[in-house]
Amino acid sequence: MTHLVGATGRSPLHFCRRDKHRHTHPSFDKYNPTYYNVSMSAKDKDNIERVVSGKAEEEDLPIDYTLRPKRLPEFIGQDKVKDNLKIAIDAAQGRSEALDHILLYGPPGLGKTTLANIIAAEMRVNIRTTSGPAVERPGDIAAILTGLKEGDVLFIDEIHRLNRIVEEKLYPAMEDYAIDIIVGKGPGARNIRLNLPRFTLIGATTRFAMLSAPMRDRFGSVYRLDFYDENSIAAIIKRAAKILKVKADEGGIKEIASRSRGTPRVANRLLRRVRDYAQVKGDGTITKKLALEALARLEIDNLGLDELDHRVLRTIIEKYNGGPVGLDTIAASISEEADTIMDVYEPYLLQLGFLDRTPRGRVATPHAYEHLGIPYNRKDKPPQLGMFDK
Repeated sequence: MTHLVGATGRSPLHFCRRDKHRHTHPSFDKYNPTYYNVSMSAKDKDNIERVVSGKAEEEDLPIDYTLRPKRLPEFIGQDKVKDNLKIAIDAAQGRSEALDHILLYGPPGLGKTTLANIIAAEMRVNIRTTSGPAVERPGDIAAILTGLKEGDVLFIDEIHRLNRIVEEKLYPAMEDYAIDIIVGKGPGARNIRLNLPRFTLIGATTRFAMLSAPMRDRFGSVYRLDFYDENSIAAIIKRAAKILKVKADEGGIKEIASRSRGTPRVANRLLRRVRDYAQVKGDGTITKKLALEALARLEIDNLGLDELDHRVLRTIIEKYNGGPVGLDTIAASISEEADTIMDVYEPYLLQLGFLDRTPRGRVATPHAYEHLGIPYNRKDKPPQLGMFDK
């Protein structure tokens, strides 16, 4: 990989990664697709920014906190989950008890962290937030648990990434509200059991299958968060626009909503991008015309697919005759991690019906061919299903 180095001794890639330095390099314009045309690999481009990714970016954190609903009635969408949570919260408050442990799972950006904070607010208790990778040693989880008070909520994001030893320490804490600590070493070591206040553990994960069975069984309630419909996304955008004091007409909101991939985090990110464009190229009001221009510059099509999604589909169609092709092969072809394809790209492509998962690998459907404008002329039969496949 070759980088052009200017008088500052730093490559254009350095400036691409920091907005505050964007003025130092004239080719940097986030609305101009040609700003990527320095010599970088596809993976470098992905690392800079992917507007339609459901994963949280550093720039999202302060805005996400501002836009997050604080109470259950403010939370838009996921009606079944909300109704079940409302009943559980009312029942627990009526008995003056802590909630059962709750597991939230689904693709990134759908509101798992927001719901955890809402649950704590509705229960009128404190919330302690951490993540699976951050809790490295049994002593870390012991310190967190012993600092909780009666009824408090412990929220563990990416709970599937917990260390196995740490996970096993959680089992007695979740079931018996106690934790065992070994004091000393060798023959003189002794076990001390510390009683814990009754608390609620809320786990969030994008990889439900990676949770061990003993951990899954210890959650009293398990809820899956699905992609939002377009009307819910439009309502979320209207709410965010009001909070950010952005003027937007119905046409502009609809265009953003249709490209938000059913994900609130993506919707809020696109709203900010289009807001910037409307401020520079228009009078600050997001109209349908300005929204279409901004989204075209971001290379996001009418279904919310970006260049990386197209690359995945074209790799399957053009290089492997539409599949079936293995996940690792696709990953190697586009210089991406297999886990990233599975977690970030595939869920939405599967929901659109552009991909099929088969025992032999991934297959592009006729809908994918039609969307990309490629004639569907496969003469071979679709792969034979296994005896347990539907």
